[in-house]
Amino acid sequence: MSRSTHAGAVVFKLTREGPRYLLVEARGKRGRWVFPKGHVEDGETATAAAQREVAEEAGVRAQPVKRLRRVAQKQRGEPIFIAYFLMAYAGRTTPSEERRIRWLAFEEAVDALDLGKNRRLLRSADSMIPSAANGKYAWRSATRRATVRLGDWLAGLAQFLRGSRRRRRGSRAKRGRAR
Repeated sequence: MSRSTHAGAVVFKLTREGPRYLLVEARGKRGRWVFPKGHVEDGETATAAAQREVAEEAGVRAQPVKRLRRVAQKQRGEPIFIAYFLMAYAGRTTPSEERRIRWLAFEEAVDALDLGKNRRLLRSADSMIPSAANGKYAWRSATRRATVRLGDWLAGLAQFLRGSRRRRRGSRAKRGRAR
């Protein structure tokens, strides 16, 4: 792949209900929701371009947390390469574009995004947030691990109980034959 021509961000804001993700309405396409992104200017880093685009399109200040994958797509028939970053909400600023924005929970954001590439990007970003948020929301991953452990334990218990019933039935049958 060549150098990134565009940069964008998956911006999250931590709330009591869990993370919320920033989506902006696509330019000229009412009702189509995307991540903020735009051109990398000459002499600008991809990170700086992503921060600038988030501020211009959404009126949001954001701090980079981690670089995500680079996405290739076509725009007006030409290939573009978008470097995406996971960014944490850091406050408001004045947007230079008039776009509607939405802060959505993970499932709502997945439903709102229309491109599979963007949904995969969001899933990847969401999996990084507990560690990226310095443990503030480590309960999410701890809860997931505990749920998996509980499920495994219950499955093991069910298997054990099925096995002990079989053993009891088998021993009754043997006792019946011995009489």
